[in-house]
Amino acid sequence: MDWERDAGKLADQVTDPDSRWLAPVARVPRHELIPRWWDVDDSGGWVLRVGADDPEAWLRAAYADRSLITRVGPSHADHAEPGDRPEGLPTSSATLPGLVVRMLRHGRLGPGLSLLDLGTGAGGLTAYASHRIGAENVTSLDVDPYLTGVAGERLARMGLHPEFVTADATERVPGSYERIVSTVGLPAGPGLRPVLAALETGGRIATTLGRTCLIVTGWKHADGDVVGVVERDTAGFMLTRAGDDYPPALDELFDLAEDAEGDERGTGRYPVVDVANAWELRSMLEVVAPGVELGYAVSGRVRTARLVHPDGSWARASAEWTDPPEVHQGGPRRLWTTLERIRNRLNTEGSLPLLGAKVRITPDGVCHLSRGKWHASIGDR
Repeated sequence: MDWERDAGKLADQVTDPDSRWLAPVARVPRHELIPRWWDVDDSGGWVLRVGADDPEAWLRAAYADRSLITRVGPSHADHAEPGDRPEGLPTSSATLPGLVVRMLRHGRLGPGLSLLDLGTGAGGLTAYASHRIGAENVTSLDVDPYLTGVAGERLARMGLHPEFVTADATERVPGSYERIVSTVGLPAGPGLRPVLAALETGGRIATTLGRTCLIVTGWKHADGDVVGVVERDTAGFMLTRAGDDYPPALDELFDLAEDAEGDERGTGRYPVVDVANAWELRSMLEVVAPGVELGYAVSGRVRTARLVHPDGSWARASAEWTDPPEVHQGGPRRLWTTLERIRNRLNTEGSLPLLGAKVRITPDGVCHLSRGKWHASIGDR
């Protein structure tokens, strides 16, 4: 299979001609890391793709700058049978190479520096880093023993032998590292403590914060604080998980938000928006109301958004196309009102104070953000 040509084209696409990541991307046979994957069919359901069944399509998929979903809920594509139709959210993937390279750049790797790759997935970042700084300096960690095991086998066939560790990074991270790059969204607060503890003094971390698009980078100081910035760059990664799947969604609240009258009914100021795909809005909503889950549906010209929170709050906004929505809200807080305040600030000031903000992460995992007169903390509640 003539994969070298395709890998070279991919490297040209996602790196610069003088980039130190050009050769690693060009040298990794990415298709060998993704022999099977889940795709979305015309009905919106998951369907299995098997590379060996269509080698040309396999190469096109593997060497495109796109993410390939390898696990849905507890169902890994490697173990699936033709006709299987899993339900649920993606729980592992082969991250698009362009984003992998960006995260590696944010990590500022160098020869001889020890790296922890958080979130093995299909093993692409581990492979690129092993080529760049030497596999002996790379450790890859994932909560799923199958992922660490099979990635180790596949990289070994490429002549790469980094260390693989199976652990829940929100509970423990064995070892200590001069660089940590995470391709899962780490939770601010207690779940971040083990990762911070594994970062050596003077070391650097690059990660996103769970349920946000915010890429946070920083250096660890002698007092244990990590000091840095929210990069002027964005990424969306899956949340960390502790088991085979994510905890059940707040289905009862979503059902309530489907058609309940609520404690408050009114007309919204702004059109209905798919918050999950409006990354800055989603990120700021997580800052001011951590833990909100989102739903969005389109029926003809009618768009409906639902927001629910573990404290029992919920909101539903529905309207035809860009008309002002009819809004219903219930519970202890008004989630749509909170979202509209954020949108009002965005419209008034032209931006939100997130990208470029200063960051200080204390050893307890709390992330303190500041930009000008604006201050906020994530993980302290």
